[in-house]
Amino acid sequence: MRAWLVEQAGLQADRWTLWTPVAFGIGSAFYFALLREPQVWVAWGCGVAAVALLTGAAWSHRRALTLGLVLAACLIAGFAMGKIRTERVKAPVAPAGAAPQRLEGWVVDVAAPGQGGQRLLIAPARIGDWPAEATPIRVRVTLRPGAPVPAPGEPVRLLAVINAPPPPASPGAYDFARDAFFESVGGVGFALGPPTTWDTVQRPPWRLRLTLRVNAVRWEMARRIVDVLGPESGGLAAAMTTGEEAFIPKQQVDDLRAAGLSHIISISGLHMAIVGGFAFAAARLAVAAWPWLALRVHGKKLAALFGLLAVGGYLVLSGSPPPAERAAITAAVAFGAILVDRQAISLHALALAAMAVLLLQPEAVTEPGFQMSFAATAALVALAEVWPRPVKEINTPWPIRLAQGVGTWTAAGAAVSFVAGLATGPFAMQHFNRVSTWGLVSNLLVEPISSFLMMPALAIGAALTPLGLGEGPLKVAGFAIELMNRIASAAANAPYAQLVVASGPAWTLPTAFLGLLWLCLWKGRLRWLGLPFALAVTLAPKPTPPEAWVSADGAAVAVRSGHDAVLLRPDVKLFGAELWARRRGLTPLETEAQRDAVFECDHWSCAHGPAAPVKLGAAWNVKRPLKPGRLEALCAGAEVVVLRNDFRPEVCPAALVLTGSDFARGGSAEIYRTGGGGWRVVWAQDLRGRRPWTWGVDTR
Repeated sequence: MRAWLVEQAGLQADRWTLWTPVAFGIGSAFYFALLREPQVWVAWGCGVAAVALLTGAAWSHRRALTLGLVLAACLIAGFAMGKIRTERVKAPVAPAGAAPQRLEGWVVDVAAPGQGGQRLLIAPARIGDWPAEATPIRVRVTLRPGAPVPAPGEPVRLLAVINAPPPPASPGAYDFARDAFFESVGGVGFALGPPTTWDTVQRPPWRLRLTLRVNAVRWEMARRIVDVLGPESGGLAAAMTTGEEAFIPKQQVDDLRAAGLSHIISISGLHMAIVGGFAFAAARLAVAAWPWLALRVHGKKLAALFGLLAVGGYLVLSGSPPPAERAAITAAVAFGAILVDRQAISLHALALAAMAVLLLQPEAVTEPGFQMSFAATAALVALAEVWPRPVKEINTPWPIRLAQGVGTWTAAGAAVSFVAGLATGPFAMQHFNRVSTWGLVSNLLVEPISSFLMMPALAIGAALTPLGLGEGPLKVAGFAIELMNRIASAAANAPYAQLVVASGPAWTLPTAFLGLLWLCLWKGRLRWLGLPFALAVTLAPKPTPPEAWVSADGAAVAVRSGHDAVLLRPDVKLFGAELWARRRGLTPLETEAQRDAVFECDHWSCAHGPAAPVKLGAAWNVKRPLKPGRLEALCAGAEVVVLRNDFRPEVCPAALVLTGSDFARGGSAEIYRTGGGGWRVVWAQDLRGRRPWTWGVDTR
């Protein structure tokens, strides 16, 4: 056994460097998991320690010691880079509970529409009487329904309520404020009126002017694509070409999500691979078709240069969102490997790309997009390593070659979709709590359509649109999108199209990620030791769901009833309530009739009925008390009372009373029943800690 273990360890001689980005990412993850922000000197101290460890590794003559020192240095450096990145992007954040302000600035982009309507990303020149040093760099404003949508680059003025980016909808859920912090979005709000033109002679800084010009070109191209193809196909074509998601019909987005095809919308690794690969193949074919040129240049390297240019141009055209930036870095590493005579697709190239991404964006380690993208890519590259390569036969009749090719590509496509689905499954279950039952079939059917028809036609159409020649290729792309929409609609309406899966304990996702990486990076039979760890999200028992949930401002309450979640205000904070219900594996009941069966509600409050699973009373009036006697009636016989304001009754027999000041301090809450008739409250803010992106919440 000892000899066999030594043999297995010897197989890793050329693979230990693959673990350096893993160690770096673990160090970054430790930084972002802290509940208190460390001082700047800690980062510099970690940097010095990392240099010392690397120096020791350079002088070491023992392989095991060298490996340990290098991995330790990467882990410490990942922690340091997380802190340095935070200090670099630190910017003003809007205060919580701000009054309506007159906002004047430039429209940077039109963000994807939310449940409230179209949203603008604005670079403010001024917000009311806020001082310049307290004005956020970017704010995102939701327009009123039916309001005109200004194009990127236009100076606008509007009256809006601007607050700090919202905290998690439930304890431990996705933290939008953290992502907004690293994207310099320091305020989120809604407009109280339509935007008007801001007459100003003030010019934005030169970098902002460049961004506005690029985004204006992107917006105009998106409009042209929608005009050519119509909203049904054009909205999706515009999103995949320019990153503008404002034109996609909501039903189409829902169908793609239910079919497991929502990754098509966001410009990421798939799109970069298809565009870069198409440019590479076309350039190489063009060189081979010109004998004079083929004898004088290195066709593969010249094609790699064209692939790099295509990826760079696509990155600019897409607006450079973080997923596209990460995909562009990965593609650039692959094409760079060709230029220096290295293997383009390998685990070493992927490790280099991951390290480059983490050096530039350490916060990516916390983002589902990065986790799913690199997990799927690592699994596919590992699959390519073990995929059998049959010997090519000589003088085989073409019908037999055709049949063999179809069989090989069908098997490869099924294996790719299956392995990618398995690799991304734990992240989809933990972050989004959805499993697309027909996702494998949908992706198998859509893959050839997107790879060989849709994306190449979109790339050609986008390149020719400024010349007025892009209508033909765009029509071809529109035909492919229609096929994809039909597949998505059929899958979304099939039986059991989506299954809701509750999130596992917090430790399961990091465990699954490391188990998956062990499966992909370790060479030899010992790689299968990672399998049970990779299945941690699936195998670990799900935590007991809470009895009730309250939104961060106390405006919405949901109560668990068996496997259902009864929403006391179905028309308020619906997104947050649905997100919480999915995380706990519950089905939200969103109609007033279902609520009224167990609760007695009026416009401002709800009291528990005889069939209520929890004797809970709630009131969401903000500035004035309820009518006489109503608050006392809510308290009578109640176990839990939730008040949005601080009008606490003098006598309330409820075991637990939560008021507005509690939510201002703690954010959203989950309420658990404990033994002996007691109650335990888990606050979102306690899990977030005191970090730069959480300071918009009152933590008194």
